Amino acid sequence: MDSGAEEFLPPPECPVFEPTRAEFRDPLGYIAKIRPIAEKSGICKIRPPEDWQPPFAVEVDNFKFTPRIQRLNELEAQTRVKLNYLDQIAKFWEFQGSSLKIPSVERKILDLFSLSKIVLEEGGYEAICKDRRWARVAQRLNYPPGKNIGSLLRSHYEHIIYPYEMFQSGASLVECNTHQVDSEEKDKEYKPHSIPPRLSVKPSKFSSYSRRAKRLQPDPVPTEEDIEKNPELKKLQIYGAGPKMMGLGLMAKDKTLRKKVVKHNRLRNSVRDKEETIYPHPVTMKEEPSGCGKLISTLSEEDWSQTEEPCTQMTMRLQKNHSSAQFIDSRVCRMCSQGDEDDKLLFCDGCDDNYHVLCLLPSLPEIPRGIWRCPKCVMAEFKKPPEAFGFEQASRQYTLQSFGEMADSFKANYFNMPVHMVPTELVEKEFWRLLSSVEEDVTVEYGADIHSKEFGSGFPVSSSKGNLSPEEEEYATSGWNLNVMPVLDQSVLCHINADISGMKVPWLYVGMVFSAFCWHIEDHWSYSINYLHWGEPKTWYGVPSLAAEHLEEVMKRLTPELFDSQPDLLHQLVTLMNPNTLMSHGVPVVRTNQCAGEFVITFPRAYHSGFNQGYNFAEAVNFCTADWLPAGRQCIEHYRQLRRYCVFSHEELICKMAAFPEKLDLNLAVAVYKEMFIMVQEERRLRKALLEKGITEAEREAFELLPDDERQCIKCKTTCFLSALACYDCPEGLVCLSHINDLCNCSSSRQYLRYRYTLDELPTMLHKLKIRAESFDSWANKVRVALEVEKGQKCSFEELRSLESEAREKQFPNSELLQRLKNCLNEAETCASQVLGLVSGQEARAETPQLTVTELRVLLEQMGNLPCAMDQIGDVKDVLEQVEAYQAEAREVLASRPPSVALLRFLLQRGQQLGVEVPEAHQLQQQVEQARWLDEVKQAVAPSAQRGSLVIMQGLLVTGAKVASSPSVDKARAELQELLTIAERWEEKAHFCLEASQKHPPATLETIIREAENIPVHLPNIEALKEALTKAQAWIADVDEIQNGDHYPCLDDLEGLVAVGRDLPVGLEALRQLELQVVKAHSWREKASKTFLKKNSCYTLLEVLCPCADVGSESIRRSRWIDKELGLCQSETELLGLSAQDLRDPGSVTMAFKVGEQKEKEGILQLRRTNSAKPGPLPSSTTASSATSMCLCGQVPAGVGALQCDLCRDWFHGQCVSVPRLLSSLTASSTSSPLLAWWEWNTKFLCPLCMRSRRPRLESILALLVSLQRLPVRLPEGEALQCLTERAIGWQGRARQALASENVMTLLGQLSEVRQQLQAEHRSKESLTHPSVPASEPLKEGHGKDMPKVQRLLENTDSMTSPEKVAVAQGSQKTELGLLSSLLPQLTGPILELPEEIRVPLEELMLEGDLLEVTLDENYSIWQLLQAGQPPDLKRIHTFLEAEKLEHQGSWKRVQALGKRQQRQQKVNLGRKSEDLVQEDIEPKKARSLGFKPEEGQE
Repeated sequence: MDSGAEEFLPPPECPVFEPTRAEFRDPLGYIAKIRPIAEKSGICKIRPPEDWQPPFAVEVDNFKFTPRIQRLNELEAQTRVKLNYLDQIAKFWEFQGSSLKIPSVERKILDLFSLSKIVLEEGGYEAICKDRRWARVAQRLNYPPGKNIGSLLRSHYEHIIYPYEMFQSGASLVECNTHQVDSEEKDKEYKPHSIPPRLSVKPSKFSSYSRRAKRLQPDPVPTEEDIEKNPELKKLQIYGAGPKMMGLGLMAKDKTLRKKVVKHNRLRNSVRDKEETIYPHPVTMKEEPSGCGKLISTLSEEDWSQTEEPCTQMTMRLQKNHSSAQFIDSRVCRMCSQGDEDDKLLFCDGCDDNYHVLCLLPSLPEIPRGIWRCPKCVMAEFKKPPEAFGFEQASRQYTLQSFGEMADSFKANYFNMPVHMVPTELVEKEFWRLLSSVEEDVTVEYGADIHSKEFGSGFPVSSSKGNLSPEEEEYATSGWNLNVMPVLDQSVLCHINADISGMKVPWLYVGMVFSAFCWHIEDHWSYSINYLHWGEPKTWYGVPSLAAEHLEEVMKRLTPELFDSQPDLLHQLVTLMNPNTLMSHGVPVVRTNQCAGEFVITFPRAYHSGFNQGYNFAEAVNFCTADWLPAGRQCIEHYRQLRRYCVFSHEELICKMAAFPEKLDLNLAVAVYKEMFIMVQEERRLRKALLEKGITEAEREAFELLPDDERQCIKCKTTCFLSALACYDCPEGLVCLSHINDLCNCSSSRQYLRYRYTLDELPTMLHKLKIRAESFDSWANKVRVALEVEKGQKCSFEELRSLESEAREKQFPNSELLQRLKNCLNEAETCASQVLGLVSGQEARAETPQLTVTELRVLLEQMGNLPCAMDQIGDVKDVLEQVEAYQAEAREVLASRPPSVALLRFLLQRGQQLGVEVPEAHQLQQQVEQARWLDEVKQAVAPSAQRGSLVIMQGLLVTGAKVASSPSVDKARAELQELLTIAERWEEKAHFCLEASQKHPPATLETIIREAENIPVHLPNIEALKEALTKAQAWIADVDEIQNGDHYPCLDDLEGLVAVGRDLPVGLEALRQLELQVVKAHSWREKASKTFLKKNSCYTLLEVLCPCADVGSESIRRSRWIDKELGLCQSETELLGLSAQDLRDPGSVTMAFKVGEQKEKEGILQLRRTNSAKPGPLPSSTTASSATSMCLCGQVPAGVGALQCDLCRDWFHGQCVSVPRLLSSLTASSTSSPLLAWWEWNTKFLCPLCMRSRRPRLESILALLVSLQRLPVRLPEGEALQCLTERAIGWQGRARQALASENVMTLLGQLSEVRQQLQAEHRSKESLTHPSVPASEPLKEGHGKDMPKVQRLLENTDSMTSPEKVAVAQGSQKTELGLLSSLLPQLTGPILELPEEIRVPLEELMLEGDLLEVTLDENYSIWQLLQAGQPPDLKRIHTFLEAEKLEHQGSWKRVQALGKRQQRQQKVNLGRKSEDLVQEDIEPKKARSLGFKPEEGQE
């Protein structure tokens, strides 16, 4: 069976290298470094550093390409041999008018090629039959024994293969004994040959390869009759268009013609009986529609006329010449030369020869229905040379996106899983399984050899446009950029001017899964490098160069049929062979998976192949280094033997490099010299042979200027450069000097030499190369002499430096000798810099580390051992002498007891100037430090000195620990340690007193401080404790002073004392008493604030209690109100124009309050005059100006909803201010006032700027004053409240006096009579309408039957829960508001006539009363009189009613939500919640969603 069916075993991995960043900087140098290891494997993989990630530079949108089509099982060499064999045998039977069917054995398709090969190896068909060895044949084909498979194989062989083998051998075909087989069993056993499906992809019309495409075109569509008659079609059921399986046995479409042919064909009666079916010479006949004229029979014209099918050209000629004598003579059998039995005579479709069906060998059992050709034509067809195998181009053009979508879809569908989840091992095994399968045909596409010059490289490329970013520029110039690597200085290809696509210019590769590149070596056996930009991995296989010939030998031995027809098959990149097969024959193979971002290098003459794991994008190029030159020369000889064209001339390349040796890298120069030497010797030998032949004519030719096709040897196809032989008579061709006998048959005198260089010029070029190559040797000798001091005299440092510069300029390789020279120079420079530090000044010497005496001696010795003479050695000797003298003097001073400190310091200073670290200087330093430390300690603990801190003492102790030990130092350290211990103990006590939660009295702190005074150390905590005690004593004195003063202390003073006392770490007895006084004062202030201030008021209590002195300025008043709203409050001390000190004097406060009252009154009068002069509200909103009123919202009041303040006479939007509630005021006074007494309605409106507080009643204020008298603290608010109370009582007295006057009392009596009259009218009307309702319900007067219902509803609310009460109240209020609205037309006035002398004083009193932040009954009485003396303001009343309606609508929604919430929370007091809700509804807000606010003063 097929070896490919076995499990694929991956070869070993190739070497993988990971260069460092330093190694990665030199690409060709690194490749040369790894070459000894990697070359043994043929290929290697290189992983760049992680941060080397070049951007992808291809323009994806413009990248379009046409891929190649690859049928996988045609790529593998052994599988292709089998397919070719099947093609040949199928073609053989097709020419016989039959169609091949491949049988199945043991449920597997029979391998006809292996069967044929094994039979041949076993001795042939006759020998196996004679020895009965068919069972052995079955065993070698791996069939199980014991099933009589041998006999079955013999049957298949003799019916399918044996006739073909006999035909191939040229022997006569012998008729085989056949046994009868039932046709149905035959159909079950045979399986159609699967060649057409492998060609299911239509080849491109531009393809030059047409393997099987011309011969195996899709079969015609069968008719219904064909399907009924043909059992194979019944099984396959293939009705659609497209290629069909061979062997379907299609019959003629014309039923009449077929019957006539069968009628006249009596031959089959002599071969078989009617009831039997012959085994069809193991083929099934196939008839083409155009082959209806094969049998030459005597059909009548009527029969021919009934034939509608087209006829062949020969048949048409026979019809025209049916009666001619020539036609009768041509009807003679070529075998028996007889012309009888016309009904058994066939003619060939190829040559028109005639044959009896029985004369053929073997004879035909039935008439062929397809195209039939005679044995002579079949032999001629098989002798035609086969077409070369190659890849077809796809008919579709792809973009990267469309190709990727196709590739990913194909892979996902094939493996039935996401593409990224398919293991590489699975893809690899499946790839080689498909390649070895004859019956499975998978076709893929591969975008290979795409020219980067045309489509753009994947790497950034430098261009004249210069539009690259800095990052792209870095990668564009990198040596690992495949556009740069071939033209590096160390690369040979940089000396070739032409852009050789694929070698100097990279090619691009877009792959999909299973797309493959076949076994090959690079052109000219060069290196190649491949970079995978992105995508799925690419799997590689490699064979080292040492095994290249072995691989070629194995492939030729295993598949000789391919190489016989195509000797340069391996150069066509179209053939693969399983690595396991190669390894089993001793070929070493390695593999690797190249992932994105990795390089793969192939070495010279290293065979490599591989395939893609999926959709990816790669780029590859060739490069050549110096070590490649010998391999390149061998490649040219190899190409000469194969007669293969060269990509470039190797001789031209060598000569071009030799012409400019100074530009060559040294290694390259050495390699070029060796190649040039061999080339010159060979050229001399060849030209000598030319002279011996008698050719003396010659002319110079600049071969590099000629196109390659004009200087190629007509024999070996090599490209000539140094010389060539040409003929004057045959100018169309030339030959290289290795084939001088193959040029032409002309005389030698007509032939002449065309040369590029003379034999004298070549040695000159060689000599220049030699000088360049040997320059390193001469330089090395100079260096060696200088370093080894062979002449006994040292050279100078400058001479060594010049040798190093020469190596750098001439680019000598980095050798051991050069490294020694560099080391010597570095050592000399180091010595020179050290000497410079010794002899330079003290400032310069401080920057360099000092040398020890030992190091100085070593430096002197080192300078003496250097191979170069050092001028500074004398300076070093002088320094050493000075150091030795200093050491002797220092030892003498140190030996004296006690040493002088001044002398010690002098010697120490001298030692520092030497620039050398002397051991005695260290001892001197120790003694100086000891003396200095003892002096510091003595000064720190001296009684007369300023006390040092603990930190200083601790620092002295730490420093003393570093000082060298001595008796005096140890004693001082012990005393200092004891002093520190005592000081730290007292510090801890003081810290405890400062931080303890339980504060100590002042007496305790005084005791601690007094005891700590005896310690001669500055203690921070003791000082802090002393400071705290001083502050506590001062605080006690302050408390005594304010408590014993003439007046009660101010709250601010007490709060300051409390804050200070709390922060002190001292226990203070008076602190608690002060804290209680402050708490009581704040409690009174809170109570007063709740009494006066509105909820969320922007005013402070003191601002409300004090008169508004700047009320006259409207702009100041408004801006101050806005500041209050925004929280930009002014200082309370500025309200009355008093300082904080003045506020402590009650007399000053009273005086300032009186002045403020007068200013407030004058200011409001001025403001009223100003606002009265302004025009009233316009019908619509207009632009603001200084002459118009301005609402709080910043807009001009306009429309019906505008209200005028009764105090300042300014206009406001109704929705921007709080308005009075008519309904609540009427309900409160309903028991004594009739409804039509409109002058008693609460229609008075004060704006927020005039009404700053709740305006409590005078009784509430007096209660606050009583509680204020009990406080031992003075508050500014208390002083202001007293002044306000006095002002209110004074106004109340004047108001009562005015109301008690005779004229006013008369007016009040008239007003009472009018009220009583209205009340009497109401009662009489109600008694007539509702006798059962008490007459004490004046709220319902004037409105019929609905009034009692409303009153009862209000009364019944007392028995309901709070939500119910509110709900009922909402309903009743809605009704009442409607009643009030209906009463507006009935209101008349004025009721009274107020004389001028009465009205003016009352208005003045009303003005002063409105300025008071207190509610007084007299104010209401005066308001009623003034209201009754003028007509009712219906607009204002209507505005109030509309506002209350809107408010009640919003309240009703909130009440419903509140009721649901209260049902869920039964623990909440329902009545209190309802009252809070009502209070919340009447809160003043500047911008309210309902549009109107209740007047807060009515709460």
